[in-house]
Amino acid sequence: MTLDHRLSPEHEELRRTVEAFAHDVVAPKIGDFYERHAFPYDIVREMGRMGLFGLPFPEEHGGMGGDYLALCLALEELARVDSSVAITLEAGVSLGAMPIHRFGTEEQKRRWLPRLCRGEILGAFGLTEPDFGSDAGGTRTTAVRDGGEWVINGTKSFITNSGTDITGLVTVTAVTGRKPDGAPLISTFIVPAGTPGLTVAPAYSKVGWNASDTRELHFAGVRVPADSLLGEEGRGYAQFLRILDEGRIAISALATGLAQGCVDESVAYARTRTAFGRPIGANQAIQFKLADMAARAHTARVAWRDAASRLLAGEPFKKEAAIAKLHSSDVAVTNAREATQIHGGYGFMNEYPVARMWRDAKILEIGEGTSEVQRMLISRELGLSDLAAAG
Repeated sequence: MTLDHRLSPEHEELRRTVEAFAHDVVAPKIGDFYERHAFPYDIVREMGRMGLFGLPFPEEHGGMGGDYLALCLALEELARVDSSVAITLEAGVSLGAMPIHRFGTEEQKRRWLPRLCRGEILGAFGLTEPDFGSDAGGTRTTAVRDGGEWVINGTKSFITNSGTDITGLVTVTAVTGRKPDGAPLISTFIVPAGTPGLTVAPAYSKVGWNASDTRELHFAGVRVPADSLLGEEGRGYAQFLRILDEGRIAISALATGLAQGCVDESVAYARTRTAFGRPIGANQAIQFKLADMAARAHTARVAWRDAASRLLAGEPFKKEAAIAKLHSSDVAVTNAREATQIHGGYGFMNEYPVARMWRDAKILEIGEGTSEVQRMLISRELGLSDLAAAG
């Protein structure tokens, strides 16, 4: 048996459809949104009408009946043009809606998934806290049972899609008790937007992803019904680890798209930009840069598709997802730097897409698990964690 990462006719049709949408609809408009730090509601609505927010969900809950590969293909094509739009889709699907699909009750699915799948509302994922980023086990937010309600107190930071006009909910991790050894029992709750006590802070001033929404959330005596518990009480941490494993494949696809977009823009520029009487693409130094950029984007694509194929086959994929995320984020940063260099002074001008890609790339080595965390996960899967414990 040989590995074959070629796409089925259905997946290829989807890829081409999103590619056309990205170039025809997103590319001409997104630069203006980006420079104004404005959320592109019209583009997001169109993505909803296309069914992109429902790609991996079953039709019975309003989805398109596709799979996680379909979502990742859409993310890669969007990110070839713009990462703000891509991360809005990624966070809305793999972080906002997916926990409800994976762990929700039938009533929770019926209530939330149809509107999430249509893109009428966006879901957010409340995990990171000001003092605890990679160490999600250090969660300080608490939820205390009070009769038929849970009372939530705490703060979440760097939360995507949390303060838009169409944000519908945030899923929040909170400590609901302690194990015999004192370790926290973490549970997950669905908190609808507008719930009293939930305060949405002003949008962050960010280096990149400027057309996406990222904010801090404050929970002060937020009361939600008992049936807002998502999944089993005390299993929230394990649930979100599963969501993050899947999300790393999605982020890898997004990073691959950015890396490929850098190739696309740089090849086009090298063909038209002249210096010393000929196109700069005629120079072997530029050709070799572009060859290396194309090779990096290709290997990143192979990595995330391998991880996705394992996920879809029901096989273990944690290590492969971490490898894909680690490699593709590094590739995105490197290709963005090289693309800026090829563009010279114009690469430092915001009118050129590579300037936006350069600003957007770095967060890919941080969000949804830093590169250091990916290396920890990979080494653990290699069976080396016992050596660290012995030391």
